[in-house]
Amino acid sequence: MHDTGPTSQSFISQRLKLNYLDWGGRGKPPLVLVHGGRDHARSWDWTAEALRADYHVIAMDHRGHGDSDWVSDGVYSAGDMVYDLAQLIHQLGVGPVRMVAHSMGGNVALRYAGAFPDMVTKLVAIEGLGPSPEYRAKQRSQPYPERLAEWIAKKRKAAGRTPRKYESIEAAFARMIEENAYLTEEQARHLTVHGVNRNEDGTYSWKFDPHLNVWPVEDIGDEFIEQLWSAITCPTLLLYGADSWASNPEKDGRIAHFKTASVIEFEKAGHWLHHDQFDRFIATLRDFL
Repeated sequence: MHDTGPTSQSFISQRLKLNYLDWGGRGKPPLVLVHGGRDHARSWDWTAEALRADYHVIAMDHRGHGDSDWVSDGVYSAGDMVYDLAQLIHQLGVGPVRMVAHSMGGNVALRYAGAFPDMVTKLVAIEGLGPSPEYRAKQRSQPYPERLAEWIAKKRKAAGRTPRKYESIEAAFARMIEENAYLTEEQARHLTVHGVNRNEDGTYSWKFDPHLNVWPVEDIGDEFIEQLWSAITCPTLLLYGADSWASNPEKDGRIAHFKTASVIEFEKAGHWLHHDQFDRFIATLRDFL
């Protein structure tokens, strides 16, 4: 990491105090980095280091993640996260912006770009389109009343769950490696150190809210998300890992809903391709942004 790291700042969104990292460089083109689910802003540190000479880099912690507040009712929606992203850009007064986002963060960033097309000049979304049409059809094959009842049972269970405790930072590190075998030891340690809090009893727990494991039964209707994708006007890159579980939109047909997007698939990369193939990822960003 660079000798001078980012400053930690905060802003208010829907009464929540949310955290973001500012890597400096005001006056340079603003670049907003948006992390994925159960992740945190410090996962972008390598990307920020590589690009901070050319951009004013800002990386946010979503609600319920990193050093941002958890919601009181444990209910997280993409719509609220879009509001948070809009509020960050509005309060900073830095728009229009370039944006790079991953997974859940990519889903949020794509919606923001569709709702506010004049506020985004370039967009890179890493596996950010959400569940594939095939997966959604499988989900919806189960009657909605049954799915709602299951959601209530899962929420009730989550309400009684406390964050998992690890006896040592090494144990948390081992879990990080188990989650993504592509990570180097350096990457996994960095993500672990910045992704845990130390509890009063000396154990460690992940910073994200356990309720993030239970998402609402349904999001917005398919036609509405497709309208948002179609409303994006800036050049857009959709990045996918060849070894990921995520469905490539060129293969499942969702690319048809975009007017300005293209897809690049990364070999020997999974869902976190920005870690798995970092050098190629940065080269792709430099060429595109």
